Amino acid sequence: MLMLLGFVLSCKDQLDVKNPNQPTTGSANSESGLINLAQGAIYVNGFLTVKYGGFYGGFFGDPVGYHEIMGDNVGAEAANQRLNEIGVANYVILDDGTKVINPNSPKLQIDMLRQVNINANASDNPLYYEWAYMYSLNSGANNVLALVDETEFTGDAESKKNALKAWAYWWKGYAYARIGSVYYAGIINDEAVGTNNNFVTKEAIIAESNANFDKAAAALGAVSSVADYSAVIGKIIPAFFQVGKGGILTPDMWKRNINSMKARNLLVNTTVKAMTPAQWASIIALAKDGVNATDFVLTARSNETSDFISATGSTPSALTAGTTKTSNFKVSERLIQDFKAGDKRLENNFAIETNPWIGNNDRGNIFNTRYGLIDGGKGLAGVVVLGNKSVGAYEFYMATTYEENQLTLAEALINTGDIEGGLKIIDGIRTLQGAGLAAVAGKGLALAAAKEELRSERRVVLPFRGLAFYDARRWGIIDDVASGGGRAGAIVVDKAGVVSKKATINYNFLDYWDVPANELAYNKASEASVPVQNPKGL
Repeated sequence: MLMLLGFVLSCKDQLDVKNPNQPTTGSANSESGLINLAQGAIYVNGFLTVKYGGFYGGFFGDPVGYHEIMGDNVGAEAANQRLNEIGVANYVILDDGTKVINPNSPKLQIDMLRQVNINANASDNPLYYEWAYMYSLNSGANNVLALVDETEFTGDAESKKNALKAWAYWWKGYAYARIGSVYYAGIINDEAVGTNNNFVTKEAIIAESNANFDKAAAALGAVSSVADYSAVIGKIIPAFFQVGKGGILTPDMWKRNINSMKARNLLVNTTVKAMTPAQWASIIALAKDGVNATDFVLTARSNETSDFISATGSTPSALTAGTTKTSNFKVSERLIQDFKAGDKRLENNFAIETNPWIGNNDRGNIFNTRYGLIDGGKGLAGVVVLGNKSVGAYEFYMATTYEENQLTLAEALINTGDIEGGLKIIDGIRTLQGAGLAAVAGKGLALAAAKEELRSERRVVLPFRGLAFYDARRWGIIDDVASGGGRAGAIVVDKAGVVSKKATINYNFLDYWDVPANELAYNKASEASVPVQNPKGL
């Protein structure tokens, strides 16, 4: 899996990968060839080519979909690749005291992930997909770096080389960030072809992510001709991505994106209980120099030929948009619960349906719902739209955004004594998105109340982006109730359609996944390697 998967068919006119079946130095040793390689190595190899039984296709529909399910933003009844098991809570206690256990009991989520983690089970192994995609992405970036200094360029050659280096190092940083944020151990590999069997800790993988982000920033700092740099980046990023918040990032914009990603790395991989003052201070410093409101970020859109993502699938938002009868993913009642009364974002995006959607009882205990995600929104002026299945209409954020960065800063401020500063940021995001809510700053909120405003706002602002599981993990929500985890006061619809408003959900999910057996079967861990299995639940 760590081998480059091959530069497959190009995405029509925009994802124009040359000589797709021969990814050799001979096909990419020119300026145009290397630019094409840089595009295909990332967009195609990194996010599209792992088709080993994937359920909806592509990285953003498959692994990111798992994150949204485990973060309880959406639910799923379909059995493809364990969709219907990966987000099922150990048990839920309804308002009448009824305890509804996981219908797969005694095979609970942790047990299921380990029982299916066998090499012969690759297509049905949830642990396989994110690992395979991200190491393919890393390998593609390695191929670009192996060729860039050997290639001749017109114009300001060094600026063009540094543009390509920044591109490759950014995506290496991204790949390691994903690996280190979900797997218990990983491999650091800088080879264009091949791998090694030295497995290191998830902490070491995150450190490697930051190191690559720093290399990207250094390359951006070495750009002397912004025009030549922009010419390269403008050819790599497809034209139909260069709209809205997508565009040709200036070197300074990209550095701020890097700071936001480094802040994310620290935030999502440290539980709130374990966060130190020094770590909060680091997050504040990074976020204050993070993505601005006017900065471009890395985005993706659909086009008529679905070259990268399709309008009706490929992302959690597209898979959720529509009525409960037509959508693949179902809106979680807990996501709806996190909207405050009168929030226009709720009115504009979600519709309560006449009859609750009730899934098969043997496939879930908390996924029934009364709500659907309105395709294209209700049409309220100035209010954010969370789902749109028209071609090119939905802007999918591949990495970080201004809103995420601001909420990260707000959380750090609140947790370091500047409650008012954090609440002002929350008010600003609500205004930006057209929430129509009264300000919470200046109301004298105590720390616990401010933290709750932040928690619910992250849920409301950042759904369908693959961040929900990270947040649930660091807040302790996925932990066993016996250890202080779970969610109390939850809204749950039971199998008869009865709504509980004070239910207790005990998720008890695996926090970091074991290394996939599909890797270990062909790449046995060396004696110097760290453990490749999370001790939780053993």
